[in-house]
Amino acid sequence: MTTNIEQPYVYRRTELIEPDWTRYPGWRDVTRADWESAQWQRAHCVKNIAQLRELMGDLLTDEFYADLERDQAERATMSMLVPPQMVNTMVPSTSEPMPAAGIDFTEAFMADPVRHYMLPVFSDRRTDWASHPFSARDSLHEHDMWAVEGLTHRYPTKVLAEMLPTCPQYCGHCTRMDLVGNSTPQIVKLKLAGKPVDRHAAMLDYLQRTPQVRDVVVSGGDVANMPWKNLEGFLDKLLRIDNIRDIRLATKALMGLPQHWLQPDVVEGVARVSALARSRGVSLAIHTHVNHANSVTPLVADAAKAMLEAGVRDVRNQGVLMRGINDSSESLLDLCFALQDEAMITPYYFYMCDMIPFSEHWRLALHEAQHLQHSIMGYLPGFATPRIVCDVPFVGKRWVHQVDSYDRDKGMSFWRKNYRTSIEGEDAQALSREYVYYDPIYTLPESGQEWWRTNTDVDQVHAAALAGAGASREASARDLT
Repeated sequence: MTTNIEQPYVYRRTELIEPDWTRYPGWRDVTRADWESAQWQRAHCVKNIAQLRELMGDLLTDEFYADLERDQAERATMSMLVPPQMVNTMVPSTSEPMPAAGIDFTEAFMADPVRHYMLPVFSDRRTDWASHPFSARDSLHEHDMWAVEGLTHRYPTKVLAEMLPTCPQYCGHCTRMDLVGNSTPQIVKLKLAGKPVDRHAAMLDYLQRTPQVRDVVVSGGDVANMPWKNLEGFLDKLLRIDNIRDIRLATKALMGLPQHWLQPDVVEGVARVSALARSRGVSLAIHTHVNHANSVTPLVADAAKAMLEAGVRDVRNQGVLMRGINDSSESLLDLCFALQDEAMITPYYFYMCDMIPFSEHWRLALHEAQHLQHSIMGYLPGFATPRIVCDVPFVGKRWVHQVDSYDRDKGMSFWRKNYRTSIEGEDAQALSREYVYYDPIYTLPESGQEWWRTNTDVDQVHAAALAGAGASREASARDLT
């Protein structure tokens, strides 16, 4: 049997390399000890254009900074905050020479996938449909489903605990951009009203009174921004609630600031919590958020392995599917193999980018996501083949092939669900109603785009959506007969 069969994707194991941070003018004198210090990383995050200029020296042109400044003023929903670890994976120059300063480096920087979502510029964004007409600050209506402040009870047996409203890094596509981070000229952020200790106590009290909840995602923001003693104190109490069987710690910082998770006090603390979880028969896992293979470096792998050695059951990745970052089967498979083979991180989910303001240039159409799911099947082990999911408002996560019907011309997909959210206890139609998700309008055929140009009234669109759902089902029935 020949081993030279041509395949659409060719697997090659790639050794992880930490890019040389001294290639950046502002870090020429930074030692390895500094680089591996969580305190140094936090202190040297890029928070504004002036700091980026100081770091880059003459690498970037003035045109880039003008583009970035305009985005910050007119489009950005998240303030700038990028840890050195993440900046260092932009134009990593590990397999080819560093581009020349000026035009060459700027072109490479503009094309870089990590830059594309961590340092978005105005020219990245759509000018025809910068935001979808139905985009929303809280696109998943998580706040509507707060059982107590910060605790979203959306699924029958699962809750999301938003412990704090900050992260070590702020991503342009953040689905919680209405609450997380600093206000921007476009978005005045909401503020949590209660004191942390009171909010956390209320969460624990609700979970003790709600025995049908067995699964808690402890998130934010990012739990890496909580002082460890505070996080461990909350987890210790959470683990003593009998009905809790699964706990997931959500932290992009495992990738963006792995130095935090490699600190001795954090590793030792995770070991204590893991031991208590095992004694209670509870599964403790860490969920991180990696979107491109370039972000998987030796330090990231070390942090993931340290967590596994400390006793967590699994480290899993929940990425976001985004145009220009990971919208090809090759980029997705490269990332999944880097995670699985080199960092012992299990590829788990790729979410379609949520319908927040100014996110259209990142979002993919449902049919594109379906194609990507099809194209990555068969290469990875089944347990490490990620599901691409659409987080449908008022429904929740649905595998992209679970769509009930799909109007490709108008970019409307229709979904059903099999449970009520916490705000639908009295809604008799919750399980029979169809819920709508929208493709980016610029991905539609011209007829569909023209329809959207002349149909912006919410009631009209919803009426057309329901009619489209019926027509789509009838067409599907005809195709089957």
